[in-house]
Amino acid sequence: MEKIALIADSTCDLDKEAIEKYDIKMLPLRIIYKDREYLDRIDITPKEVYDGLEKEVPSTSLPSMKDMDEMFENLIADGYTHAIAITISSGLSGTYNSLKLVSENHPGITTTVFDSKFLSMGTGGLVLECGEMIKQNKSYEEIVNAFSHIRSRMSLYFVVDTLEYLKRGGRIGKVSGTIGELLNIKPIISINEEGVYYTYSKVRGKKQAISKMINILKETLANNKCKVWVMSGGGEEEAKKVFDTVKDFDNIVSLGTGDISPVAGVHSGPGLVGLCIMKED
Repeated sequence: MEKIALIADSTCDLDKEAIEKYDIKMLPLRIIYKDREYLDRIDITPKEVYDGLEKEVPSTSLPSMKDMDEMFENLIADGYTHAIAITISSGLSGTYNSLKLVSENHPGITTTVFDSKFLSMGTGGLVLECGEMIKQNKSYEEIVNAFSHIRSRMSLYFVVDTLEYLKRGGRIGKVSGTIGELLNIKPIISINEEGVYYTYSKVRGKKQAISKMINILKETLANNKCKVWVMSGGGEEEAKKVFDTVKDFDNIVSLGTGDISPVAGVHSGPGLVGLCIMKED
């Protein structure tokens, strides 16, 4: 009989309740300051990262290979026969490639590592869908075969105060806007099929950019029932306004929030507000 483990990394932004409900095995990424290293969401909170960005912008690193190895060894010891892992986009982090490599060293458990091509609740929403399928006793093969379709239903959009942190961390992808920043042009950033950031739209001013993002949601809801998550990274007040604006929209099946992980916050900087939208079948 199959016993399927569900693995995710800390950038999926799932809360403790969801992690416990679906028994998700979490791999924390690392945040590295000059004098100390922290485990994402374990030793440090998003707020602590944002509050300290003016003093020092830390670097980030993958979960350690040792942690990955130990996870697989523990899963085998606990009687798991299969594992499904869903990671942050390989276009933004090396976590996917590292986990795939480590999984191949553990033939005692059959593992598929999926590149979510997203981050935050874009990844988290996919993890929840797979967790639900495991709870429904779907087979490993059924879940693996369904993943591409599940991923195709997800989209993600966000706005940041400044592109400085994305540039500094080398995560700028196909986002343009250096000259536009001088004119207060705000790009609405999304993620393409390769899992890399790109400019979905450009709007003058952050307030208008957030309004445009809400309109994208409205247009999607016009023809689809959707699960929606409002994301915040040091932009709690603006995110709360977005939540209050959209909470009564028709065709929203569920509405949640996602607090951007400290690791992602290092690269996005403060003031991030975003929406993850997952169409229902």
